[in-house]
Amino acid sequence: MSNTAPAASAQDELFGHPKGLYVCFMTEMWERFAFYGMKALLLLYLVKHHLFAQADGTLLLGTYAGLAYALPLLGGLLADRYLGMRKAVLFGGILLVLGQLGMAYTGSAATGTTPDNAVRDGFAIQVMYFSLALIGVGVGFLKPNISTIVGRLYSADDPRRDSGFTIFYMGINVGAFLSSLIVAWIGEKIGWGYGFALAGVMMALGLIQFVIGQKHLHNHAEPADPVMLKTAAFAGLSREWLIYLGALVLTVVVWQVLQTRIDFGPLTALMGGHQVTLTEVVAVVMGAALYVWFVKLMFSGLSRSEKGGMIMLMVLITVSALFWGLYEQTYGPWVLMAEIGMDRTTFGIEWTAGQTTAIGALCVILFSFPFAWLWPKLDKTGLNPSYPAKFAWGLVFCGLSFGILAFAAANPGESGKTSLWWMILAYAVLVMGEMVLSPVGLSAVTRLSIPRAVGLMMGAWFLFSAFGEIIAGRLGTWAAIEPDAAGKYDVAAALALYANVFTNMMWIGLAAGALLFLATPLLKRLTRE
Repeated sequence: MSNTAPAASAQDELFGHPKGLYVCFMTEMWERFAFYGMKALLLLYLVKHHLFAQADGTLLLGTYAGLAYALPLLGGLLADRYLGMRKAVLFGGILLVLGQLGMAYTGSAATGTTPDNAVRDGFAIQVMYFSLALIGVGVGFLKPNISTIVGRLYSADDPRRDSGFTIFYMGINVGAFLSSLIVAWIGEKIGWGYGFALAGVMMALGLIQFVIGQKHLHNHAEPADPVMLKTAAFAGLSREWLIYLGALVLTVVVWQVLQTRIDFGPLTALMGGHQVTLTEVVAVVMGAALYVWFVKLMFSGLSRSEKGGMIMLMVLITVSALFWGLYEQTYGPWVLMAEIGMDRTTFGIEWTAGQTTAIGALCVILFSFPFAWLWPKLDKTGLNPSYPAKFAWGLVFCGLSFGILAFAAANPGESGKTSLWWMILAYAVLVMGEMVLSPVGLSAVTRLSIPRAVGLMMGAWFLFSAFGEIIAGRLGTWAAIEPDAAGKYDVAAALALYANVFTNMMWIGLAAGALLFLATPLLKRLTRE
């Protein structure tokens, strides 16, 4: 039921998969190198360089990443109807390069000892917000379309599809692993701007590689109607250039949205005293619009099996938001725990707090090939779990990872801090959940979606990843702790707070997984003829 091309010929395959898969692999690897390298630094940069309060930094991290994952809904739609996937990836990549290089301007470090008495470089902060806007819009164009291209490289019934997406997903994490080690170290040890600049340079290399290798896509990512795209639509400008100019206007809008908070009174109180961000409002409106569109689609003459597949897909997409809301604590409270309450020395080497985010990416790399082998093997024996069951296991593993860190925080070592080995174990368990949910989710979008909506549903997948980022920002405020007047942290108090917060997050993950297991038989029946 997906809009996919016939399988590639043997002459255009490498290691049993289309060569185009590896072009997308490398493009996504360097895009994620740039994105996650910056993300590994962002919270620490905000808190240590600009002296943001932890709660404010966590909220900005969540709202920025939320916008970056909400905008693919628009990018997927524009690519489906007008641009085609290849042009969307190229344009998005250019915006990403500009944004990452813009982040390299860090201005002057804030003066003061606490967020309350800090004097900040206002111009540098505005440059940062605009650079984040460029990155967010760039991700919106690139992210859904590079994934959709992968789906189009396989026929609808190709058993290699899940394995192909797992390999593609490994590319994401090769980039994330390298950037978390290299960019995070350079940013924290040499200078924040140098780390951000390196991310931009590597994104540029990824874009060049995509241009060189695009012949292996075999025109599967071209515009639906090239003539219409080139036709003048307004003031002598073609639809293609109107889209590009519109994206630049959108960047200016996002620049302001990232900085805008709204006092909704009772709702602000519900949010723990933090004002509602305009990003959250935009995401909710987009989500509501998506559900309205989905209901209309259900009454547009779909067959029973098509309706069932789309309903299952929408349920899985919705559930994924909770998973990502928990998972993305790795860039918030997990990093802060590493910074404040963790002995980060192993084998005589001390990691930076930002570098600990590389552990998760390394686990994904190590687990990718075993999981890529596992799904076809289970399929042959009739034991391959359904999509809902895989998602349920993802939530359970996610919950268990928080239980590990909660235990570690409640039982520090003789130094009064926790060992980095507990975080390594927690990441290993968390990534088990990621491997049964995230690459499988990408495959589910291209497999369960009806052909005319596959790009939009890929955008919907990332929209709910955006909700997950926003949820993560809110949940992350639970673990915010501020320094004393001298700028120092009470380690024991911080660990006690982390133990309590992570325990609560553990139960959220386990309960959600159990409920999805109960719902699995019903969801499976929806897709039967």
